[in-house]
Amino acid sequence: MKEYIMASLLQGFEEVQLVKPVGKTVMTVTDSVVRFNKATAEVLNFPAQVKILINDKTRQIAVTPTTAKANNAVKFSKGEGKQTTSVSIKNAVLVEAISKYFTLVEAPEGEVSFASVNGTAYPEDKTVIFDVANATAGTMKRRGRKKAE
Repeated sequence: MKEYIMASLLQGFEEVQLVKPVGKTVMTVTDSVVRFNKATAEVLNFPAQVKILINDKTRQIAVTPTTAKANNAVKFSKGEGKQTTSVSIKNAVLVEAISKYFTLVEAPEGEVSFASVNGTAYPEDKTVIFDVANATAGTMKRRGRKKAE
């Protein structure tokens, strides 16, 4: 009887979901690397391998976890719980396939040209989709060691 009263008392209530909201998912493309920010890696749950899918008609790029045995699997992170930073993929074939959808501006000496696009996260499906139409282009200072002149 007590169970019934409790059930009717809480009818219409929903539990508070204790999942923190996802930050902005961002993919950055340069002529040599495709970088996914930490929020993107978190939505995907830091998989060791991903598949990158391109929809040529809608000009969208999707990232979703896969297994190492899958065809076209790309090394993504060190695995769940082992990575806490953004992920850079330098696979030349992949970089070329993605970068052809973006127009990179001429970069001044000592800088690198990039295109950046926010993604739409689908945490239930462990997928992030980036819409090329929403990309912004720019240049940034080169990271890493300065080359001796």
